[in-house]
Amino acid sequence: MTSPIKAGPRPRDGAGWMIALLLLAAQLAGAPLAGAQDLGTLDPKPLPPLAKPDDPANPAKELFGRKTEPAPLKSEAIGFYAKGCLAGAQALPINGPTWQVMRLSRNRNWGHPSLVHFIERLSQKGAKVGWHGLLVGDMAQPRGGPMLTGHASHQIGLDADIWLRPMPDHELTRQEREEMSATMVVADNRKEVDASVWTPAHFAIIKAAAEDALVERVFVNAAIKKKLCEGAGTDRAWLQKVRPFWQHDYHFHVRLKCPDDSATCKHQDPVPAGDGCGKELDWWFSDAVLHPKPSLEPEKPRPPIKMADLPPACRQVLAAP
Repeated sequence: MTSPIKAGPRPRDGAGWMIALLLLAAQLAGAPLAGAQDLGTLDPKPLPPLAKPDDPANPAKELFGRKTEPAPLKSEAIGFYAKGCLAGAQALPINGPTWQVMRLSRNRNWGHPSLVHFIERLSQKGAKVGWHGLLVGDMAQPRGGPMLTGHASHQIGLDADIWLRPMPDHELTRQEREEMSATMVVADNRKEVDASVWTPAHFAIIKAAAEDALVERVFVNAAIKKKLCEGAGTDRAWLQKVRPFWQHDYHFHVRLKCPDDSATCKHQDPVPAGDGCGKELDWWFSDAVLHPKPSLEPEKPRPPIKMADLPPACRQVLAAP
């Protein structure tokens, strides 16, 4: 299962700490975090209908989690990565020449068309640099929005998790897709990558993602960021997009910029200047972060997002046939 998020100092990346608090709130509220290594199911059950589907007190995740098909509207990423929805979503095919989709039971292989095209493009680049096929984890739900389990973000179809395990040389069975684990690449001391697992191809695929012009950020574990910093040489511009973040031991998380066709998509604050390999990275390896002291008072879980908290256009997305 996913390692628990520890309460502690804030990461120094603009609005990134806000997402961290949302993730922590989700966990404290009892929502399991959907990590790459979490198992799926071979027998997914439809969710029961809500007793009062029009009740404004319903958490938005209960409404979006029950939509199994995309809204037949113009493709548009609506709102912010952690508070929005997705119109006209496109599904990434579960099999491609250089990718396979994992955890099919989650039905989260949806995204804005720009995200689908990016994954196809990245998988082709990966094959050229030694990463022979992507294993694709969670993207978004058919209509985006908050999820019943995991992920404060992934709401507008511009986020995708890519496993840090290359695709096998065969088409995976359904059981393999649901039960195969991703690969932990971080050493037990949490300060280094595992030298027995890490390869030059890991470096190459993350670098290829960060170099794509449409990519806003690439989230990785801090130990992975440290390894990338050490191996980058003089070609360092792409490192600015690679940001350390909790939980990314088994996968890296790619976030795209707002597309031109999405007028209401809210951009994330620009990443700080520099390659991110200095004191701001050292912070992640401080004792306060690696071994945080427990809070004397229990954290109060944040209330779940309601439809009233989302952009007005999300009501149209939810109501579409």
